[in-house]
Amino acid sequence: VKVKIPFGNKHLDAVFSVPEKKSTYGVILTHGAGGDMNFPHLVSLAAYLASHGVLCLRFTCKGLNISYRSKAFKTVVEYLKLSDAYKLSGVVLAGRSMGSRAAASVIRQLSQDGVDEDFIQGLVCLSYPLHRPKLQSKLRDEDLLFIRCPVLFVSGSADEMCEKQLLESVASKMKAPKKIHWIDKANHGIAVKGRTTDDVMEEINAQVFSWLRENIELEHK
Repeated sequence: VKVKIPFGNKHLDAVFSVPEKKSTYGVILTHGAGGDMNFPHLVSLAAYLASHGVLCLRFTCKGLNISYRSKAFKTVVEYLKLSDAYKLSGVVLAGRSMGSRAAASVIRQLSQDGVDEDFIQGLVCLSYPLHRPKLQSKLRDEDLLFIRCPVLFVSGSADEMCEKQLLESVASKMKAPKKIHWIDKANHGIAVKGRTTDDVMEEINAQVFSWLRENIELEHK
Protein backbone atom coordinates (compact mmCIF):
# COMPACT_ATOMS: atom_id res chain seq x y z
CA VAL A 1 0.00 0.00 0.00
CA LYS A 2 1.63 3.24 -1.18
CA VAL A 3 1.27 6.32 1.03
CA LYS A 4 2.56 9.88 1.10
CA ILE A 5 3.52 11.08 4.59
CA PRO A 6 3.36 14.87 5.16
CA PHE A 7 6.78 16.27 6.09
CA GLY A 8 6.96 20.04 6.46
CA ASN A 9 5.81 21.51 3.14
CA LYS A 10 6.70 18.30 1.27
CA HIS A 11 5.90 14.63 1.71
CA LEU A 12 7.81 11.36 2.10
CA ASP A 13 7.04 8.46 -0.24
CA ALA A 14 6.39 5.29 1.71
CA VAL A 15 5.06 1.77 1.22
CA PHE A 16 3.30 -0.52 3.70
CA SER A 17 3.93 -4.27 3.35
CA VAL A 18 0.87 -5.61 5.13
CA PRO A 19 0.58 -9.14 6.57
CA GLU A 20 -2.59 -11.19 6.06
CA LYS A 21 -3.49 -11.11 9.75
CA LYS A 22 -3.52 -7.93 11.83
CA SER A 23 -0.11 -7.20 13.27
CA THR A 24 0.37 -5.98 16.87
CA TYR A 25 3.72 -4.41 16.05
CA GLY A 26 5.52 -3.07 13.00
CA VAL A 27 8.94 -2.30 11.61
CA ILE A 28 9.83 1.08 10.07
CA LEU A 29 12.62 0.68 7.54
CA THR A 30 14.73 3.16 5.57
CA HIS A 31 17.70 3.23 3.20
CA GLY A 32 21.30 4.46 3.36
CA ALA A 33 22.92 7.59 1.91
CA GLY A 34 22.35 6.42 -1.66
CA GLY A 35 19.26 4.86 -3.20
CA ASP A 36 15.74 4.86 -1.82
CA MET A 37 13.17 2.58 -0.19
CA ASN A 38 13.26 0.29 -3.26
CA PHE A 39 16.84 -0.78 -2.49
CA PRO A 40 16.69 -4.59 -3.03
CA HIS A 41 17.71 -5.49 0.55
CA LEU A 42 14.87 -3.39 1.98
CA VAL A 43 12.25 -4.75 -0.42
CA SER A 44 13.36 -8.31 0.39
CA LEU A 45 13.26 -7.75 4.16
CA ALA A 46 9.88 -5.99 4.06
CA ALA A 47 8.33 -8.80 2.00
CA TYR A 48 9.81 -11.45 4.32
CA LEU A 49 8.53 -9.73 7.47
CA ALA A 50 5.02 -9.23 6.03
CA SER A 51 4.86 -12.89 4.97
CA HIS A 52 5.74 -13.81 8.58
CA GLY A 53 3.03 -11.62 10.11
CA VAL A 54 4.94 -8.38 10.76
CA LEU A 55 3.76 -5.07 9.29
CA CYS A 56 6.59 -3.18 7.60
CA LEU A 57 6.59 0.48 6.53
CA ARG A 58 9.54 1.55 4.41
CA PHE A 59 10.12 5.11 3.31
CA THR A 60 12.41 7.28 1.17
CA CYS A 61 14.25 10.34 2.44
CA LYS A 62 16.99 11.59 0.13
CA GLY A 63 18.69 14.11 2.42
CA LEU A 64 22.35 13.48 3.24
CA ASN A 65 22.24 15.51 6.45
CA ILE A 66 21.84 13.21 9.47
CA SER A 67 19.66 15.63 11.46
CA TYR A 68 17.35 16.06 8.44
CA ARG A 69 17.13 12.27 8.04
CA SER A 70 16.40 11.87 11.77
CA LYS A 71 13.64 14.49 11.57
CA ALA A 72 12.06 12.60 8.67
CA PHE A 73 12.27 9.30 10.58
CA LYS A 74 10.63 10.92 13.63
CA THR A 75 7.79 12.18 11.40
CA VAL A 76 7.21 8.63 10.09
CA VAL A 77 7.14 7.25 13.67
CA GLU A 78 4.50 9.83 14.63
CA TYR A 79 2.49 9.07 11.48
CA LEU A 80 2.39 5.34 12.26
CA LYS A 81 1.67 5.92 15.94
CA LEU A 82 -1.42 7.97 15.06
CA SER A 83 -2.56 5.72 12.21
CA ASP A 84 -6.13 4.46 12.59
CA ALA A 85 -5.67 1.91 9.84
CA TYR A 86 -2.90 0.01 11.67
CA LYS A 87 -3.39 0.30 15.42
CA LEU A 88 0.00 -0.89 16.65
CA SER A 89 1.18 -1.42 20.21
CA GLY A 90 4.81 -0.88 19.26
CA VAL A 91 7.39 -0.44 16.50
CA VAL A 92 10.97 -1.36 15.82
CA LEU A 93 13.06 1.22 13.96
CA ALA A 94 15.35 -0.22 11.30
CA GLY A 95 17.66 1.18 8.68
CA ARG A 96 20.54 0.42 6.40
CA SER A 97 23.82 2.32 6.83
CA MET A 98 22.96 6.04 7.25
CA GLY A 99 19.32 5.01 7.78
CA SER A 100 20.35 3.04 10.87
CA ARG A 101 22.22 6.09 12.22
CA ALA A 102 19.05 8.15 11.77
CA ALA A 103 17.02 5.45 13.56
CA ALA A 104 19.47 5.39 16.50
CA SER A 105 19.40 9.19 16.69
CA VAL A 106 15.57 9.23 16.85
CA ILE A 107 15.49 6.65 19.64
CA ARG A 108 18.01 8.65 21.65
CA GLN A 109 16.06 11.91 21.12
CA LEU A 110 12.74 10.37 22.11
CA SER A 111 14.16 8.67 25.20
CA GLN A 112 15.81 11.92 26.31
CA ASP A 113 12.48 13.71 25.82
CA GLY A 114 10.86 10.99 27.91
CA VAL A 115 8.30 10.14 25.22
CA ASP A 116 7.45 7.02 23.22
CA GLU A 117 9.49 4.78 25.50
CA ASP A 118 6.86 2.04 25.24
CA PHE A 119 5.99 2.56 21.59
CA ILE A 120 9.57 2.09 20.34
CA GLN A 121 10.61 -1.41 21.22
CA GLY A 122 13.83 -2.01 19.37
CA LEU A 123 16.44 -1.00 16.79
CA VAL A 124 17.78 -2.98 13.83
CA CYS A 125 21.01 -1.67 12.26
CA LEU A 126 21.94 -3.14 8.86
CA SER A 127 25.56 -2.16 8.05
CA TYR A 128 25.75 0.48 10.79
CA PRO A 129 28.40 2.99 9.57
CA LEU A 130 30.45 3.16 12.77
CA HIS A 131 33.21 5.20 11.12
CA ARG A 132 34.22 6.56 7.73
CA PRO A 133 36.47 4.28 5.65
CA LYS A 134 40.01 4.35 7.11
CA LEU A 135 38.97 6.83 9.80
CA GLN A 136 38.57 4.51 12.77
CA SER A 137 39.56 7.22 15.27
CA LYS A 138 36.21 9.02 14.94
CA LEU A 139 33.42 6.69 15.99
CA ARG A 140 29.73 7.41 15.49
CA ASP A 141 28.76 5.68 18.72
CA GLU A 142 27.25 8.50 20.80
CA ASP A 143 23.59 7.61 20.10
CA LEU A 144 24.16 3.88 20.60
CA LEU A 145 25.50 4.39 24.13
CA PHE A 146 22.26 6.14 25.19
CA ILE A 147 19.83 3.53 23.87
CA ARG A 148 18.04 1.21 26.30
CA CYS A 149 15.77 -0.85 24.02
CA PRO A 150 17.03 -4.11 22.41
CA VAL A 151 19.39 -3.61 19.43
CA LEU A 152 20.35 -5.97 16.60
CA PHE A 153 23.38 -5.24 14.41
CA VAL A 154 23.78 -7.10 11.11
CA SER A 155 27.15 -6.27 9.56
CA GLY A 156 29.70 -7.72 7.20
CA SER A 157 32.91 -8.97 8.83
CA ALA A 158 34.81 -7.11 6.06
CA ASP A 159 32.76 -3.87 6.25
CA GLU A 160 35.12 -0.96 5.54
CA MET A 161 32.87 1.35 7.61
CA CYS A 162 32.46 -0.89 10.64
CA GLU A 163 35.58 -2.66 11.84
CA LYS A 164 34.62 -5.85 13.67
CA GLN A 165 36.63 -5.25 16.86
CA LEU A 166 35.45 -1.65 17.10
CA LEU A 167 31.76 -2.55 16.91
CA GLU A 168 32.25 -5.33 19.45
CA SER A 169 33.99 -2.85 21.75
CA VAL A 170 31.15 -0.29 21.40
CA ALA A 171 28.56 -3.04 21.97
CA SER A 172 30.28 -4.06 25.21
CA LYS A 173 29.77 -0.50 26.53
CA MET A 174 26.10 -0.28 25.52
CA LYS A 175 23.45 -0.39 28.24
CA ALA A 176 20.88 -1.91 25.88
CA PRO A 177 20.42 -5.67 25.32
CA LYS A 178 22.27 -6.19 22.03
CA LYS A 179 23.19 -8.83 19.51
CA ILE A 180 25.64 -8.66 16.58
CA HIS A 181 25.22 -11.01 13.62
CA TRP A 182 28.27 -11.01 11.36
CA ILE A 183 27.86 -11.89 7.69
CA ASP A 184 31.13 -13.66 6.94
CA LYS A 185 33.38 -11.82 4.45
CA ALA A 186 30.64 -9.31 3.53
CA ASN A 187 31.52 -5.68 2.73
CA HIS A 188 29.51 -2.54 3.61
CA GLY A 189 27.02 -3.35 0.83
CA ILE A 190 26.68 -6.82 2.38
CA ALA A 191 28.00 -8.40 -0.81
CA VAL A 192 30.00 -11.62 -0.45
CA LYS A 193 32.16 -13.10 -3.21
CA GLY A 194 30.76 -16.47 -4.24
CA ARG A 195 27.29 -15.88 -2.73
CA THR A 196 24.20 -14.53 -4.47
CA THR A 197 22.37 -11.48 -3.12
CA ASP A 198 19.29 -13.65 -2.52
CA ASP A 199 21.32 -16.13 -0.50
CA VAL A 200 22.80 -13.39 1.71
CA MET A 201 19.36 -11.78 2.11
CA GLU A 202 17.86 -15.09 3.24
CA GLU A 203 20.41 -15.16 6.05
CA ILE A 204 19.72 -11.53 7.02
CA ASN A 205 15.92 -11.81 6.84
CA ALA A 206 15.86 -14.95 8.98
CA GLN A 207 18.17 -13.31 11.55
CA VAL A 208 16.04 -10.17 11.79
CA PHE A 209 12.81 -12.12 12.14
CA SER A 210 14.11 -14.53 14.80
CA TRP A 211 15.53 -11.58 16.77
CA LEU A 212 12.16 -9.80 16.55
CA ARG A 213 10.41 -12.92 17.78
CA GLU A 214 12.79 -13.27 20.73
CA ASN A 215 12.79 -9.60 21.75
CA ILE A 216 9.53 -8.00 20.73
CA GLU A 217 6.68 -10.46 20.92
CA LEU A 218 7.67 -11.14 24.53
CA GLU A 219 6.58 -7.58 25.28
CA HIS A 220 3.00 -8.45 24.33
CA LYS A 221 2.61 -11.77 26.11
